[in-house]
Parts: sequence; C-alpha cells; structure tokens
Amino acid sequence: MNIYTKKSSNKEKNYNDLIKKGFIKFINYPDIILFLPVCFILFIILMPISSMAHGFAGKRFFPSTLSVEDPFVSDELSFLFGYLDEGEEKAYEFPVEYSKRITQNFGIGIDDSFLITDPDSGSTESGFGNLGLGAKYQFLTNGPHETILSLGVDAEIGNTGDSSVGADDFTTVVPSLYFGKGFGDLPDSLMYLRPFAVTGVIGPAFTIDSDEPDRFEYGFTIQYSFQYLESFVKDIGIPKPLDKTILVLEFPFETALNQGAGGETEGFINPGIIWIGNKIQLGLEAQIPVNHNSGQGVGVLALIHFFIDDIFPNSIGSSVFK
Repeated sequence: MNIYTKKSSNKEKNYNDLIKKGFIKFINYPDIILFLPVCFILFIILMPISSMAHGFAGKRFFPSTLSVEDPFVSDELSFLFGYLDEGEEKAYEFPVEYSKRITQNFGIGIDDSFLITDPDSGSTESGFGNLGLGAKYQFLTNGPHETILSLGVDAEIGNTGDSSVGADDFTTVVPSLYFGKGFGDLPDSLMYLRPFAVTGVIGPAFTIDSDEPDRFEYGFTIQYSFQYLESFVKDIGIPKPLDKTILVLEFPFETALNQGAGGETEGFINPGIIWIGNKIQLGLEAQIPVNHNSGQGVGVLALIHFFIDDIFPNSIGSSVFK
C-alpha cells in the first residue's frame, strides 16, 4: 500500500491528505472515541483465528500499517476511517485503496477517498479527493534476517478531485524506498526482543507545475508482535484473540524543501494496535500532532484491510504473471 504517506501540499492541510478527512458527518469526536474501540474488540472476539500468507519475510509477518507505507507487494483492499481536528476545521475521511500484484514482486495500486471538511465558521463541504496511482517493486526478501526492501513511485493526479475539500490542482509524484526488518535473528540472550520489527519509507515529493513546495516525506514504525512471541519465542499464555495482535507506534513526517517554506515540518505520532485474522486485518490508532501546523487535537484512525491473495488465492488474489 499505500495512500497513507501522500499529502496535498497546501499549508493549511496537514500531513497526508488521505488520513485526515472522512467518516460520516453526524458522528462527532467523542462518539468516535467510544465507538471504534468497542467495535474493534467485539470484532476480534468473533473472528476466527489463523495465520496468513501475505507480507512475510521468513517467519516474520509484516502487517499493513495505517499511516506509513508497507514495504511489501500484495493483493489487498483497504478501507480507512479518519478524523482530525485541524484547528479552524474538523476533517473526516473515508479512503479506499486496491493493490494488485502483476508478478510476485511487482504490483500496482489505485486509491481515492471521500472527504468532509467541517469548518468552525462557514458551510460543511464534502467531495472526493484526487485519484492516486502507484507501483512498487519488492527487490529483496531475506527470510533468515526477516528483511524486505522495495522501490516504488506514487502519483496524486491533480484536478481529479473536488477543490472545495482541498484536492490540489497540480500533480504530485513521490518516488520512494521502503524497508522492513524483523529482529528474529537476535541471540537467545535477547529473545524477548525478537518480536520487535521496524518498517519505513523515505522519498521526495515533487509537485508538478505548482508554486507549492516540494517535500521530503519520511516515516517509520516500531512493532511488537504477540503472535511472533507466542509462536517463535515463548508461549507465555496470552489469551485469544490477543495472541494475534501487534502493538505499533507510527511516525509519519514530511518537511518542505523550497518555495520559501524550507524546513517546515509536519507529522504525527500514532500509537495503536493491529489484529491479524485469517483473511482480514483490523487496526486502530490515535493520531497525535507533533506541532501546531500538524493539528490541534488528537485524531483517530481505523483500518479494515482484506487479504485478497488469501481470500481468492486461485483467481483475483493471484499475480497476473507467475
């Protein structure tokens, strides 16, 4: 994936267009805070528990994270819900992304989102954001060292969305390097650190025919997998369904490079939890702005993610070319 590291470069908008506007108008912030965790807990209790064949490097399973792009290529369908208080307005979003493997190591993706902006003064606006397209090549998978490296490029196509909700009239192109590293190769003396993993992405975002600044986008995640702990380190008796969860801390950032805005940085610290099922993944995170430019209050992100390669392994979930 992912749509989650993209962002329109208007200064009044926060990092990542696609993680800050959406959901539905009549749900307010306190309702979201109470409603999403309850649904998350009930869902994982009712879902069947098993493993999956998606996002692996050796024994390590890398989940699809909510804010920072995944390092792997796969067939997947994602629905993200987001809320953020931007100071002068509240922003909601319902993004959708579909990714498809062309070969085992090369995939493409398409995404869009429905956006709602609710200003403190003025009328509420809603509409679709710009269309996003992407491609990724996973050029290294090292099982014994639980390592994945990929190269990719994403493009947000200008003038394909509604300007009333902040869709840009220019195109932004983002070539990126993606990485994932699990720590299962640590010695026995550090065995309780083996469930840790990190993932990340770095790359410049070039605006085409625009006075808006180019940006340097970078982000990383820190993960601790209870599934890995129970399966490959030591069974300490974590009850179901919590034994299939991954604690995650995400750090999506971007820094302006030119046009008089050089050095201006926006970003978030997003603590959360991910649950992995047989054919589906759920995620829930808080979204904490790192500075005034990034937002005025704590936001919420929730993810429903379908493993198409596990749901339809012999048809649309299979790569086009073997």
